[in-house]
Amino acid sequence: MNATLETANDRPVLRFERRLAHSPEKVWRAITDPAELTHWFPQNVEGTFAPGARLRFVFRGEPPTLDGTVIEDFRGEVLEIDPPRLIAYTWGEDILRWTLTPDGDGCLLVFTDTLADRGKAARDGAGWHVCLDGLEARLDGTAESSGDRWKELYEGYRADFGPQAATASLPG
Repeated sequence: MNATLETANDRPVLRFERRLAHSPEKVWRAITDPAELTHWFPQNVEGTFAPGARLRFVFRGEPPTLDGTVIEDFRGEVLEIDPPRLIAYTWGEDILRWTLTPDGDGCLLVFTDTLADRGKAARDGAGWHVCLDGLEARLDGTAESSGDRWKELYEGYRADFGPQAATASLPG
């Protein structure tokens, strides 16, 4: 598995590290430009990535459901920004933090999702894993097809993180 599950300030934190063969500037564009985000991020992003700016995360097409309940669009706010090195913002109840560090001819991406609930760690870990695969494919100019990969990843994260990290409802 690619993510680790940690605890910080009494909240569960998913942590991903990926070495990317692209400059921090190119990756920055991919993680902050709404036109680029549509290729790999789970929702469209409305708003401006600026200190204190309000954001809205809108599902594409039909809104997803959990246990038959429609999931509403998320709201957020930019907490920190230091282009092309760091951006952090709320995403619903979670806090997403992206850091880029130059590494040779590419960069190291560290992505953390500070979760509101440990029970969704396996579900969200699998989801972010697929999204980050999509980001990497977009940067590399290759096609990304997740297919049933999410299900496989979910089972792996559930086994790695334990039953307390897999109590949240699954998309359906």
